[in-house]
Amino acid sequence: MRHAAMIPPPRRRLRARGRYLLALLKRFRLTLAMAVVFFGVVPLVFKTLYRGPGGARISFGEALHHTYFLMFGQPSLPYVGDVFLELLNFALPPFGIAVIADGVVRFAYLFFAQKNHDKEWITVISETLRSHVIVCGAGRVGYRVAAQLLELGHEVVVIEKRPDAPFIAVLQAHDVPVLIDDVKSPQALQRTNVRHAAAIVCATDDDLANLNTALDARRLNPSIRVVMRLFDDDLGARVRDAFQAEVLSSSALAAPALALAALDPRISHSFHAGDRLMVVSDFQVTDALAALTVAELQHRFRVVTLCVRHRSEPQMHPKPTHHFKRGEVATLQGMYPDYLELRAFTGERTPPVSAVGRSDLAPLRTPEPEGGDSAI
Repeated sequence: MRHAAMIPPPRRRLRARGRYLLALLKRFRLTLAMAVVFFGVVPLVFKTLYRGPGGARISFGEALHHTYFLMFGQPSLPYVGDVFLELLNFALPPFGIAVIADGVVRFAYLFFAQKNHDKEWITVISETLRSHVIVCGAGRVGYRVAAQLLELGHEVVVIEKRPDAPFIAVLQAHDVPVLIDDVKSPQALQRTNVRHAAAIVCATDDDLANLNTALDARRLNPSIRVVMRLFDDDLGARVRDAFQAEVLSSSALAAPALALAALDPRISHSFHAGDRLMVVSDFQVTDALAALTVAELQHRFRVVTLCVRHRSEPQMHPKPTHHFKRGEVATLQGMYPDYLELRAFTGERTPPVSAVGRSDLAPLRTPEPEGGDSAI
C-alpha cells in the first residue's frame, strides 16, 4: 500500500493544534468578551469621566492601571464624588475576580485534559470538526479503517472502551482524538459531534453494540452514512435492506482471499463483484505477454491492467497503446476463470520475484502490537 496520500504528521499536528485553539476561543468567548469590557470599555469610562483633585484628567494608561488593580481590590486612583464611578469601583472587583477565576480554572482544566486525552478535550476538539468519520472500535479492523481514512485525508474520531487497547497509543501519536468510553453510553456519540459527522463505522466485534450504535447515530443524524461490521450474515442482509446501511461481514470478505490463497499463491487480492469472483495478480512479462499491448490483452483475456512496474516508479493505469516489455511486472485484475486462462497462456506457476514480500501495512507505518479486536 502506498503512503503518498498520507498527510505528513507535522502538518496533521499543526492542524490539530489550530482546531484546538479555535475550540478554546469558542469555549472562552464569554470570558474574552468580558476581558474586552474590563480592559477596554471600563478604562475608557474612567478616562472620560474621572476628574482628579483640581479637575485633573487621566490618561488611558492610568485608567487601565487603575482598572487592573481595582479587579483585585487595590484601586490606584483617589476617591472622587462621582456616583457612577464609585459604583464601578464597588462592582468591578467581585465581577472581575469571578471572570478571571472562572477563565483560569477552565483553561487549566482543558489544558490538562488535552495532555491526558480527557473526554472533555475530545468533546472540544470534535466540536471543530465537520464531515468527519467516527470509527467505533480500536481493534485491528477499527485501527486499519482509521489509518486508511487518515491516508485519504479525512478527519477521524475513534471511540474505544478499553483504555489499554493496543492501538490507542498509535492513533493518539498521530493526533487522532480517541474517546475512551463505552459506545453504548448516551453521551459517547454526542461527544464526537455525531450531528455533523459524514459517516460512522461500527467496527467492534459485538454485533448488538454495532447495531445499537448505528441506530443511535441515525437518530441523532438522519443523514449520516452508516457502515456496520456484523458477523451474522443473515442479520446483516436484513439490516442492509431495512436500515439502508452498508453492512460488511469480516468472514465473508476474508473467505475468497483465504480460499484462493490456499489454491494459488500468485493471487494477491480477491473479492466478489456481484456473483463474480474477481482476482488481482502480478505477472512477469515474458515472451508471451511482450507481444501484446494493454488494449490487446484486455480484449483477448478480459483483464484490466492496473499497474506496470519496471525499476522506476510504478505506472498506474497504463495507456491502451502501451506495449509490454520483458522484465516488467504487470498487476492485472479480472474474473477468476479469465485469470486461469491467462496463466495458462503465459505458462507462469510461481509469483514474480518483485511481488514477494509486498504487504498491506497500515498507512501509519507503525508496527502492530499484539492483541485482537476489542469489544468496543
